[in-house]
Amino acid sequence: MRAEVCRDGAEFGRLGPEWTTLYRRCSAATPFQSHAWLHSWWLSYGRPGALRLVLVRRADGTLVAAAPLTRAAGPLPVLTPLGGALTDYMDVLVDDDCPEAVPVLTDALARLARGAVLDLREVRPGAVAERVHALWRGPRRRLTDSLCQELPGVPVEGLIERLPSTKAQRARAKLRKLDALGIEARIVSGPEVPAALERLLELHLLQWQGRGVTAEHTSERFARHLERAVGSMVESGDARVTEFRLDGEVVCVDLTLMSRQLSGGYLYGADPVLRARKADVAALLLRHGARETSADGRATLSLLRGTEPYKNHWRPESVANQRFMLAGRAAAPLLWARAGAAAGRRWVAGQAREREWLGRIIGRLTGRRPTANGGGG
Repeated sequence: MRAEVCRDGAEFGRLGPEWTTLYRRCSAATPFQSHAWLHSWWLSYGRPGALRLVLVRRADGTLVAAAPLTRAAGPLPVLTPLGGALTDYMDVLVDDDCPEAVPVLTDALARLARGAVLDLREVRPGAVAERVHALWRGPRRRLTDSLCQELPGVPVEGLIERLPSTKAQRARAKLRKLDALGIEARIVSGPEVPAALERLLELHLLQWQGRGVTAEHTSERFARHLERAVGSMVESGDARVTEFRLDGEVVCVDLTLMSRQLSGGYLYGADPVLRARKADVAALLLRHGARETSADGRATLSLLRGTEPYKNHWRPESVANQRFMLAGRAAAPLLWARAGAAAGRRWVAGQAREREWLGRIIGRLTGRRPTANGGGG
């Protein structure tokens, strides 16, 4: 086997067919490692000269491993995975039938990172990157990254049976309310996908109006990224766009990404009219997601990153992503400094979450609304 580094964006585009073959042969891969997602992200967010694709090939030229990386902006030599903040799970790819490619890929990454830090964020437990971390011979650190919420891939009734009786009754009442409203779901395909995604972003902005929508979700480059990536992913079965109609009008659009093991609701937009009609949008999306995930035989329904209260209603399992920092000996001081800063930021964020949690408890006990610093006010 031989390793090479691709720095040419146009060549990255031409790698599509063989990258997709490798992606299909890597059981740990998530939809965020598909060529459609990564190449589209590069077109929207990549910086000229920053691309670093580490490719491992057999003697016959077959692609058996790949690590999609970019040189991070700024003066310090840091390599990060493609996908950035838009990506919930990051990883490298290795053909399941070619485990001997892992040490070859690891050695190639070590050569590339000789004077730099390789910062692999949002690595899901069981990812191929764990094996790279285990084989790394230089300085390395393993940190906790974002929390993701996961449910078993069963129909919604199976999820309801996991709840305490009172919560189960409440969940069934919400579903009966949705049925009484007559909301209909329709899977979008082919040439209708771009218009559905445009409607999704419109509704997403509408639902968050006055509540601080994520700024990047309103940008043109994000819209272009979704249109390019999702159109191709729907065609290949790696994504599904669903429209929900009420009285003939589209009132909700959901984008779900899918791989061999899991499906995950990535983004949705809902008309505030649903809230006014007492429709529980989270229950609507979860029932649909559970139905599609179980029907396709996937083991996991991922709620992706975040611990929002509406997710916790369904008693998901909290699964922590990992962060691997790897470096050559020359870059060891930069690694320790970067790891220390990351650990400090997580500690501060944890303190803020604890104050918010305490504030909610105080508010429930006293009937007072929590203040900005977490206390009752």
